[in-house]
Amino acid sequence: MPEKVLTVSEINREINDALRKHAYLWNCWVTGEISNFKDHIPSGHWYFTLKDKEAGIKTVMFKARNMQSGFKPENGMKVLIRGSIRLYEKDGNVQLYAEEIYPSGLGALYIAFEQLKSRLAAEGLFAPEKKRPIPRYPSRVAIVTSPTGAAIKDILNIARRRNPLVSLIIIPSAVQGESAPGEIARAIERANHYGNIDLLIVGRGGGSLEELWAFNTEKVARAIAASAIPVVSAVGHEVDYTIADFAADLRAPTPSAAAELVIPVLTELKEGIHYYEEKLYHRMQALLVNKRHQVDEIMTHSALARPGWKLEQSRQELDYLATRLQEGMTGFMTEKNGILKLLSAKIDLLSPLHTLSRGYSLAYDSETKLLKSVQQAAVGDFINLRLSDGDIGCSVMHVHPERPSSDYPLEEKYNEKK
Repeated sequence: MPEKVLTVSEINREINDALRKHAYLWNCWVTGEISNFKDHIPSGHWYFTLKDKEAGIKTVMFKARNMQSGFKPENGMKVLIRGSIRLYEKDGNVQLYAEEIYPSGLGALYIAFEQLKSRLAAEGLFAPEKKRPIPRYPSRVAIVTSPTGAAIKDILNIARRRNPLVSLIIIPSAVQGESAPGEIARAIERANHYGNIDLLIVGRGGGSLEELWAFNTEKVARAIAASAIPVVSAVGHEVDYTIADFAADLRAPTPSAAAELVIPVLTELKEGIHYYEEKLYHRMQALLVNKRHQVDEIMTHSALARPGWKLEQSRQELDYLATRLQEGMTGFMTEKNGILKLLSAKIDLLSPLHTLSRGYSLAYDSETKLLKSVQQAAVGDFINLRLSDGDIGCSVMHVHPERPSSDYPLEEKYNEKK
C-alpha cells in the first residue's frame, strides 16, 4: 500500500501552489491569437482560448477588467495580454487570468479603432449638437502636447507670426506610450481649471498608428467631450484620423493647420478695424447731411416761418366754436322752456284749483277733513267751504240726501221753513 493517497482536490491545490512559486507566471505578458471567444452575457466576463501554432491556453477576463480595454476581441485577432497563470481547481484546468489586453498588429488596431468609434458614436459623444463654437478672436490659447516635440515648435512659430498678442499656455503631456492617455486626459482637466482660457489645442505631430494610439483611447475621447473649453484636435498628418478628431469641436489636419485656423492675423484685424472705421465715418457723414436737409425743410415750413399764424388760426377756431356753443345753448334753453310750459299747462288742468275756478267748492269739517258725502255732516256742525278765491265758514242747518232733480230747489225749501 502507498504511504499516502491524494485526493483530486489535494493534487490541484499542490499544482496551484507550485504555480505560485513561479513569480513570473503571476504577472506575465502573453501574446497569441484568439479563438472560441465567448462574451458571457449574464456576467459580462470574456472566455476564450489564446493560441499559437503549437499550443493553446484557456483564458478568462472578468467584466471589471474588460470594461477598460476600449475594444472587444474577435476570433482570429492577435492580442497582447498581461495576466497571471493559475489553476482552476474545480476542473483542473490551467488558465490565463487576463488583467490587460491590447491589440497586436495593425489589423487588430484598426478593428479596435472601429469598435470604439462605433460605441462612442452610439452614445452620442460625437453628435453635432454637442459641438461648442470655436471663438473667432481668442486671446488665450492652451496647448496640450509634448513640450519637446515638433508640433509645439510649429504652433509657436505660426502663432508668433500671425498674432504675437495672443497668449499661449503650454500644458505638457506625453503623447505616446502607455502613460500618454492618462496624462493627456489630466492635462485637459488642468486646462479647464486654469481659468480664462478661450481655446484648447490637443495634438502631436505625425507617426505610426501605434505612436498615435493614445489619441484613439476612450479616456482621451471622454476628456475632450467633457471639456468646457472648445477643443481643436490636431493629431498627425492630414490623412490621419483619430477618435480624438471625432470627439473634438474642430479637427485640424495638422498642428500647424490648427494654429492657422484658430489664431487670427493681427495685421488683418487692424485692416478690418480701419475699414470699418472708414465705413462708419462715411455712414455718419451721410446721416448728418440727411438730418441737416430735414432741419432745413422744417425751418422753411409755414408753421415755423410765421409762428403767429398758427395762433391766429387757433383763436379764430375758438371764436367759431364759442359762437356755436352759445347758439346751441340758446336753442337748448328755448326748446326746454317750451316743453316746461306745456307740462305746466297739463299739470294745471289736473289741479283742484283749476276745478274751483269753474264755480266748484270743497267742503271740510272742523278737523279739515274733506267731506265726500252728506253722511259725514250733521245739523249744527261747522264746515269750511273752499272756493277759488278764499274760504267761507258755515254752520249746517239741515242735511238732505241726494234727491231727484224734479224736487224743488234747496233755497225754496229753506224759505218755507223760515
